[in-house]
Amino acid sequence: MITRIFIAWSLAVCVRAEVHLSGRVTGAGGAAVAGAHVVLHDPVAKEAVSDAAGGFAFVRAGEPGVYRISVEHRDHFPTRERKITLLEGRNEITLELNAKDPVLQSVEVRAQSIEALPPAVLSGEQILAVPYPADYNLRNAVRILPGIVQDRRGRIHVDGGADDQVHYTLDGFTVNDPITGRFDGQVSVDSVRTMELYSGRFTAEYGKGSAGTLAIKTHTGDDQFHSSATNFIPAFESRKGLTLGSWLPRVSFSGPIARGRAWFSSSNDAQYEQAVIKEISQGLDRTHVWRLSNVLHVQANLTPSNILHAGVMASRWDAPHQGLTFLDPAETTVDRRARQRFFHFKDQIYFGQGAMVEFGYAGNRTSLREAPQAEGVYVQTPEGRRGNHFVNAAREGSRDQFVANLFLPSFAWLGTHQVKAGVDFDRLIYGQQVSRTAVEYRNLEGVVLRRVVYAGLGDAGRRNHEASGYLQDTWRLRPNLTLEVGMRQDWDRLVDRPSVSPRLGVAWAPTARATTKLAAGFAVVNDATSLRLFTRPFDQYSLASYYDAAGALIRGPAATVYTLGPRALRPPRYRSWTLGAERVLPGRLQAGVHYLHKKTANGFTYRNLTAVPALQEWLDAYQVSTFDGILGLANDRRDQYDAVQVKLRKSVRQYEWSASYTRSRALTNAVVDVNVDDPILITENAGPMPWDAPHRVVSSALLPTPWRHWEAAYMVEYRSGLPFSVQDAEGRLRGAVNSYRFPPLFECNLHLQRTFELGGRRWAVRFGVNNLTGHRNPTVVDNNMGSARFLSFYGSPGRAFNVRLRWLGPK
Repeated sequence: MITRIFIAWSLAVCVRAEVHLSGRVTGAGGAAVAGAHVVLHDPVAKEAVSDAAGGFAFVRAGEPGVYRISVEHRDHFPTRERKITLLEGRNEITLELNAKDPVLQSVEVRAQSIEALPPAVLSGEQILAVPYPADYNLRNAVRILPGIVQDRRGRIHVDGGADDQVHYTLDGFTVNDPITGRFDGQVSVDSVRTMELYSGRFTAEYGKGSAGTLAIKTHTGDDQFHSSATNFIPAFESRKGLTLGSWLPRVSFSGPIARGRAWFSSSNDAQYEQAVIKEISQGLDRTHVWRLSNVLHVQANLTPSNILHAGVMASRWDAPHQGLTFLDPAETTVDRRARQRFFHFKDQIYFGQGAMVEFGYAGNRTSLREAPQAEGVYVQTPEGRRGNHFVNAAREGSRDQFVANLFLPSFAWLGTHQVKAGVDFDRLIYGQQVSRTAVEYRNLEGVVLRRVVYAGLGDAGRRNHEASGYLQDTWRLRPNLTLEVGMRQDWDRLVDRPSVSPRLGVAWAPTARATTKLAAGFAVVNDATSLRLFTRPFDQYSLASYYDAAGALIRGPAATVYTLGPRALRPPRYRSWTLGAERVLPGRLQAGVHYLHKKTANGFTYRNLTAVPALQEWLDAYQVSTFDGILGLANDRRDQYDAVQVKLRKSVRQYEWSASYTRSRALTNAVVDVNVDDPILITENAGPMPWDAPHRVVSSALLPTPWRHWEAAYMVEYRSGLPFSVQDAEGRLRGAVNSYRFPPLFECNLHLQRTFELGGRRWAVRFGVNNLTGHRNPTVVDNNMGSARFLSFYGSPGRAFNVRLRWLGPK
């Protein structure tokens, strides 16, 4: 009922089409002009200040039409109320100022309403405005976009891909963890200027992530000092007694280092979260997480046409007793610690007429430590886990990245062309020190049915070198017809085979006003090579012994070993086809329908070798009498993803409403990633992905209220329950893999916010309820067929009240 009221309310309030305006203020030679005061007359004036790169943006400028724009800067003569025409969609503007002549030398506006390969964009304002649980976590904000599924562990999946198939960049550099391939670092939400998600259709600039690229761009300072603080007062909660609740303080500073020449922006946050498991007796029922992070961005104009960027991201995460649930008591949990240090610099040189070259370096250093509570045997029973976790590991990874990009001046030939090209060289290192004890599978009577021990050394590592290059042409044949044509090549030392990836996108607007747009695209995308995947043959191997119900040995020990396989490997290649249509409907409601088909026929997976030459030599080498499996790395993985999305959106001024429905399926023949740390027994491995959600509806909005200085925000999500498999007491999967599902997820978050002034300072207070309906959204299931609680669900977070206080700086 509440959802229907807010949707009806937002439709009544948001009555104008969406127009975005972004641009750059430049001076002589194309140098950035920072601190310029830009005013867009709507007729109500909207104001922005250009950042250190000369950039500014009006995320929701108004409706299409003729506007007036003014620019002022203390070192340049002002220009007042020049006319520009903004079209529906995204518009870009370049404002070139002259320090001596009191006129605006050129005003160039480029409509983006027929962009062939546009990203889905989240502004920093949207990220801070939309209510979602754990609003300090940038990954949670991506949930408001269609095509995104967040799994039970909080990991993000884009268009049916795994979490390590998303390529994350921070200010133009790869920030994925070299250890896991995922983005596990913490970027403060206050530091984000925009997040751009490229999926389905890619330009050649983006690779190394078949699911998509999520480009994070951080704030830069200007000539004014700014500061803000959020959640700086800790809160207490009544959960099985009075306890310190989640405390998530954030503070940000930005301003000039040397006015007109150098600027900085620093965002810092801390996180303390305590989880209380209601099904466990008091005293052993809680765990907590500590995290500290900092994002620092510095920019200096070395000369009028030479701009230097530098930045640091540091993150520290400590999680004792991680994995505590009703089925996993404290002694089975793991103490985890993670560290990340990411630093980068980039030099940009402008040559005028839109030409620019940039080159830079980034270093990424990560470490991960996981330690059990004691060195013991890990016991799997139908009633849950017992004993101590069996893995004790220390892992380290590093990436050194060198990039260079060239932006050529636009030129005319059968239309206009904007060409860019670039190269990317990476060196990656991974190392581990791992020891494992033993895992036992017992029945309800406590009899051991299978025992797994580990042999060999767990000290291992791999190195890799990657080289990539691309060429991309944005070709505007006519104002209403755009082609994106590109080519990319990737190579790495481990696979040692180059891969050429063509990219093509086309967009056509049948009418001059571009109220309808048709688009299509094709892309071949490769995944980055996982160092841990190639380290598996040099890690420990398992030895399994099997027993009958009386405890007598039936078979074993049988070894399971890994090898790189007898055949030469090829880079996994994902092919994607997209079709889409967008139209502005009556009432200025923007609607879109998009179809995506993505498929691979040569993904990496370890498969049991059916024919092993010289088997006796293998038996002698491992000193066993039999094998459970000799698993070779091969190009045998087959993935497929199909999705249809329907999207609706309205915006007016700073307010916005959006809703989407996605019908999808994500299938693979390698559901379970067979590895030494998961000694599960499986015969048939084809089925839906663990994050397959056939139906998903998501809606969010920031809306005005009848009361002055008050705003309302909500987020609603419904999706199908995620699939899971069941197993017997021996640890063998039974039935079709992922043939069961969790209950559907439904979440409704509703918040109110008021801005006010107090003591010469600006403040904003927000309060509301997450999971307003109290819908049960479990995260844990008892999937053991021998348990009396078989198919019982646990871990639902329940309804949560939320209060956020922000200090926005001086009045």
